[in-house]
Amino acid sequence: MFDDQKFDVEAAAAGAWAPSRYGSDDMLGTYNEVTEQKRADALGMLDLTKPIRTYSMGDGIWPGYPAYSTREFAQKLVIAGYDPGEGFEGEIVSGTQGLGPSKLGYSEERVSYTFNMSTKINGFTHAAVDGTFYNGHQGTDLARTDGVTAMDVPSWGAPLLTRGLMIDVAAQVAATTGDVETNQAGLPRLTDQHRITVEQIEGAWERQGLPDPEPGDALCLRTGWISLSREDPERFLAGSPGPWIAENKWLASHRPALVSTDSWMWGFYDFEATEGWMSVGHQLMLVKEGIRLGESLSCEEVAAAGVDRFVFCHSPFRAKGSTSCSSPPMAIANPPGANPPEESS
Repeated sequence: MFDDQKFDVEAAAAGAWAPSRYGSDDMLGTYNEVTEQKRADALGMLDLTKPIRTYSMGDGIWPGYPAYSTREFAQKLVIAGYDPGEGFEGEIVSGTQGLGPSKLGYSEERVSYTFNMSTKINGFTHAAVDGTFYNGHQGTDLARTDGVTAMDVPSWGAPLLTRGLMIDVAAQVAATTGDVETNQAGLPRLTDQHRITVEQIEGAWERQGLPDPEPGDALCLRTGWISLSREDPERFLAGSPGPWIAENKWLASHRPALVSTDSWMWGFYDFEATEGWMSVGHQLMLVKEGIRLGESLSCEEVAAAGVDRFVFCHSPFRAKGSTSCSSPPMAIANPPGANPPEESS
């Protein structure tokens, strides 16, 4: 059922994937599956009589962060009302004397970067098949100098709150073939061009005892690759373990709100094995299925804590015309083995 058969490019470009299952005017995709009941069920996972912890799924960002193509992050400090000391090469506005009777000083930053680096969620205008985007939208209608005209991040609807499941593929491979390495935190990590298989996803699911996937879930694959963004940035960007066509079909069959990886790209980075097909998973998920993609979503905190099911929360930065969003999600869960707090006497 789930094979690596490539899609008909000409047919997809001509609109064969439109309209979507949610209608010809839809812009939400599988976010439609996150109903009020889905949110309530997700929150119902939490035992309010026991400790609750929050876990970041963001990797952070810094000047020199490893990023594809011409993407880069630049930051400059801007100060006013105080002496920054020798060697400061940022910007000083309004002088270095304290401002007003209270001698106010302040600092802020000037930032230049793309929303499509480090931890991000990709929207439907991030990928196309020969100029055709989700639900048949055409690039000629979408693209403008200052952003896209439709399906931008502000159109994503309400902040996402749903059930999150972390599928630890790296741990599954470690427990079976052993074809992994260990990162500096002692957690398993897949190797550079490892193709994740349906069998490995299903094996991880069974090994972890995860509940059956349901429409509207956030399905987060853990490869361990994100640890290389700090340990070995060049290697991080030079490779990527991940899924291929069959795995995208398997994941899409469950209609998740989103799928994510902790690598910098969705998919495995091996043009020889893919016969030159670039980011076909983006096309299948974003263009055909209406499923948003998370990249560089770190599962290291939840994995280290032994958490693999949680409340997944994401409030996007609503930049008009933007194609993707780099505000990181977080996970909320009862840590394993947590006992109720003692009542004070």
